[in-house]
Amino acid sequence: MEKFTKITGVAAPMPLINIDTDMIIPKLFLKTIKRSGLGVNLFDEMRYDDDRNERPDFVLNKPAYRNTEVLVAGDNFGCGSSREHAPWAIKDFGIRCVISTSFADIFFSNCFKNGILPIVLPKEVVDVLMQDAEKGENARMTVDLEAQTVTTSDGEVFAFEVDSFKKHCLLEGLDDIGLTLNKVAAIDGFEAKAAVERPWV
Repeated sequence: MEKFTKITGVAAPMPLINIDTDMIIPKLFLKTIKRSGLGVNLFDEMRYDDDRNERPDFVLNKPAYRNTEVLVAGDNFGCGSSREHAPWAIKDFGIRCVISTSFADIFFSNCFKNGILPIVLPKEVVDVLMQDAEKGENARMTVDLEAQTVTTSDGEVFAFEVDSFKKHCLLEGLDDIGLTLNKVAAIDGFEAKAAVERPWV
């Protein structure tokens, strides 16, 4: 998994509330088990019309936000079904951080497991960040996981909380498989000992 330390980039404003996982990646695209290739279908029904033409008024279709790395969203982001394809699509698009006042629990957990930093901040702070994101490509926001801060394009700094273990995993680029591989020596030792003590197993 790609490490997350510090990013500085364009933030896209998406003030909608209750953006569910079917809006993030419609069920039509859940047939694959690959984590790549889903970015083109992120927010598919909002991004494209019935003829698969881009809707020019959708934020991620605007030139200023095509390479956004931070998404500032409305309340209760990632609600709905527990599909892990949602963070896969977000990450494949290039978004590394989502900021909101609240997230659905399963989506929140899945973000950390896929190299995405979900940040929960009070509404008054999210409102400031939303306004900053609306400035477009000339406004670059910085998210520093080590310092646990978000800095606006004007230099205003906001601190955020993050679970220490989840922070460690993101900084080191460790998903569940990576965490297991860190214990390979101990696992091999246990297996060798077990083979001697219980050869019939």
